[in-house]
Amino acid sequence: MAHALRLAARGLGTTWPNPSVGCVIVKDGQILGRGTTQKGGRPHAERMALAQAGDASGATAYVTLEPCAHHGKTPPCAKGLIGARVARVVTALTDPDARVAGRGHAMLRAAGITVAEGVLSAEAQRLNAGFLKRVTQGLPLVTLKLATTLDGRIATATGDSRWITGPLARAHVHMLRMTHDAVLVGSGTACADDPDLTIRGLGARHQPLRLLIDSQLRHNADSRLGRSAKDHPVWLLHGPQAPDAARKSWADTGARLIECPEADGHLNLTEALRRLAAEGVTRILCEGGGTLAARLIALNLVDELALYQAGCLIGAEGTAALGRLGLTALSEAPRLKRLETQSLGPDQFTLWSL
Repeated sequence: MAHALRLAARGLGTTWPNPSVGCVIVKDGQILGRGTTQKGGRPHAERMALAQAGDASGATAYVTLEPCAHHGKTPPCAKGLIGARVARVVTALTDPDARVAGRGHAMLRAAGITVAEGVLSAEAQRLNAGFLKRVTQGLPLVTLKLATTLDGRIATATGDSRWITGPLARAHVHMLRMTHDAVLVGSGTACADDPDLTIRGLGARHQPLRLLIDSQLRHNADSRLGRSAKDHPVWLLHGPQAPDAARKSWADTGARLIECPEADGHLNLTEALRRLAAEGVTRILCEGGGTLAARLIALNLVDELALYQAGCLIGAEGTAALGRLGLTALSEAPRLKRLETQSLGPDQFTLWSL
């Protein structure tokens, strides 16, 4: 199962709206076939592993998520395993999708196949946290990325921020982009930095969806995002008062515009994320500025914080990593749990859960 989970991890960022699943088929101590969910979510991992295995009769299939039990664009994977005459199926998680939700396990048992559930379930839950959150809460998983000095600054008073961290840390950020369906920034960051938000330097075979929260569509369509929208998708989440001329300019680039309601003079971030989840987005990496980061934290929309810290100091005149959270007591401050830490050359990376 640990091997199946490692296989599944390779597909993160490429399989949405489906989960990234791994499957390993074993008989007499030998691996007959391995499979992962393919780009775009199909074929499923079980189908790929069975095709590689050939004759899987009497074998054990280790699958990181309950095999599907419904007819979609492909037949149910549970039926595929039954047809292959496997003797045993071991899974890590029950699929919370209402079309499955235990039916896959039930189909296998009804066919006389031994089923063991819950193997390495905690690891599987973390791996597919984005898919699970979209299905159960109607929201995508959000990872907030911050690159700061030791005193929590992201730029000098003049706006100079290139580069706070070194090349190893920056390469790690591109790796992080590879494991997310989409990269998100706000209009402030887009207007100041003119980013393209692509994966570079890692031989990437795919690019993430690029998201811009821009209530008034202030960011110029003649920007890196606009000029490359036909090559790599760009979605803009904007408010109902966005000017028609700006909408047309962005539509002409090939970008997709998604109108969202506003709340307290700002785009309603919760509703914006719900609309993205409804479109199948499961994992978002937010690389916006301090204002957007603070709003997401205040609304409890951040699941993980990816913090890159450089051993330098800027001082109070620099730009803070986070905007105002409106706290009046220390007891109100969010307390995070450290999940992982590693050195990246002179910089430090820490992954936290909220």
